[in-house]
Amino acid sequence: MAQKGVQLDRETFCCPICLDLLKDPVTTPCGHSYCSNCIKDHWDEEEKKETYSCPECRKSFTPRPELQKSTMLAALVEQLKKTGLQAAPADHCYAGAEDVACDFCTGRKLRAVKSCLQCVASYCEQHLQPHYESPTFKKHKLVEPSKKLQENICSRHDEVMKMFCRTDQQCICYLCSVDEHKGHDTVSAAAERTERQRELEGSRQNIQQRIQDREEDVKVLQQEVEAINGSADKAAEHSEKIFTQLIRLMEKRRSDVKQQVRSQQETEVSRVKELQEKLEQEITELKRKDAELKKLSHTEDHNQFLHNYPSVSALSESTHSSSINIRPLKYFEDVTAAVSEARDKLQDVLRETWTNISLTETQVDVLLSNPQPENMTRADFLRYSSDITLDPNTANKHLLLSERNRKAKFVYQQQSYSDHPDRFTDLWQVLSRESLTGRCYWEVEWRGGGVYVAVAYKNISRAGGGNECEFGLNDKSWSLYCDTNSYQFLYNNIQTPVSGPVSSRVGVYLDHRAGILSFYSVSDTITLLHRVQTTFTEPLYAGVRPWYFGDTAEFRRLK
Repeated sequence: MAQKGVQLDRETFCCPICLDLLKDPVTTPCGHSYCSNCIKDHWDEEEKKETYSCPECRKSFTPRPELQKSTMLAALVEQLKKTGLQAAPADHCYAGAEDVACDFCTGRKLRAVKSCLQCVASYCEQHLQPHYESPTFKKHKLVEPSKKLQENICSRHDEVMKMFCRTDQQCICYLCSVDEHKGHDTVSAAAERTERQRELEGSRQNIQQRIQDREEDVKVLQQEVEAINGSADKAAEHSEKIFTQLIRLMEKRRSDVKQQVRSQQETEVSRVKELQEKLEQEITELKRKDAELKKLSHTEDHNQFLHNYPSVSALSESTHSSSINIRPLKYFEDVTAAVSEARDKLQDVLRETWTNISLTETQVDVLLSNPQPENMTRADFLRYSSDITLDPNTANKHLLLSERNRKAKFVYQQQSYSDHPDRFTDLWQVLSRESLTGRCYWEVEWRGGGVYVAVAYKNISRAGGGNECEFGLNDKSWSLYCDTNSYQFLYNNIQTPVSGPVSSRVGVYLDHRAGILSFYSVSDTITLLHRVQTTFTEPLYAGVRPWYFGDTAEFRRLK
């Protein structure tokens, strides 16, 4: 109690302007006391208004009053100093605009050091002492100072929310659990926090693993940059040596080739650098996300944790896989070979006409590797989905095209298509308008008795009904025949029975460069039916052939 009395005396004899003990105290006509310099400075600032006010009661005076020294106050202040009056707390102990203020301080409030979830109040060091000393407060939960304590109070029952409704995904009080949330799946907020904390740790482990994977990817990409630069430098050096022998005749051509090598080098390095930057951006984002989750995991207030968890825990799907696939280092070897051959034949070439030594285009396959087709999910395939339409100029006249040339129906009456050299004359087949290279995926929905789902080179024969025209009976096409009971794969007039779940939808995956062609049964799941490993020498075109009158085959929109 003595300490409290000293505290009250100190506040009583503090200047309302500087908040420190009065120095040379003076009194205004309205009876309030200030440090002599403080009130003079205050009135000096009001000089232009020609009206002088009291900072405490705002009473105005005109003209400027004469200030009289308060002899009694000065003596009291000096006496209190001698009796051990403590100085006012330093400014940094008071609560600022961004701080949580003590709910129990009067006058100028001190900064809170803890908040109590049971009391729903915040305390400075002095007012917090009962929580440490009294057994009554021993079980109270103290957390870091929070401005959001009132969010822990149920607006309906004015009770602390210590429960969590899993049905409605919200914090509730006990009365809510037996009232409007009666019968719902409810647990304590602490129990829900424990479960969500486990999920959070799992998310952090996932992020950390992804960070590690991305860092490895960046290292591999850096090695790729060095490999491209080394190969380019080597090609440029060899080209320079060859052209030195023919410098008088080949000065311009040498410069051209060197420039093209450097241009291609810049293009490939730029491509790899772009991938590298994307991965570094993803690493930065993952680290930022990890920091948010770490901060959230340290939140002591269960309700705040549960309130913020849904928005913080969501993870974006990675747009890259976890490793880099690099093809053998042959970026610019073709350049050297072309220049060497040109040197040997130069004399003959120059006597006739100059044959351009074109820089063989080198495509650096710096692609984030993909899983093998047999291990891919439908979501993986959809990354390569192709928008395929049918070419009316190839359609047999018994095929009716609809759905913006995505659907073909085998009909009895011939359609009024004009004659065209690309049209299948005797077989009710049709090819796509788009050529297919790289990685592609599409799905064909079929109805009726049966359908051929195929790919073919553009130069497949069109006239007549022989094997050279029919999908799967020649070396220019590959086909999967589907009916209501079974599948058959056909290539070069060889039929291969195929087992698998019969479905009205067939998925086709093509990796043209790798020479992979795969057919899938698509329903709730996706099942590999047949896979071809070969070498494709030309772009391919998708094709279909309905088998019976009324049968349809439609290329589905996947995007």
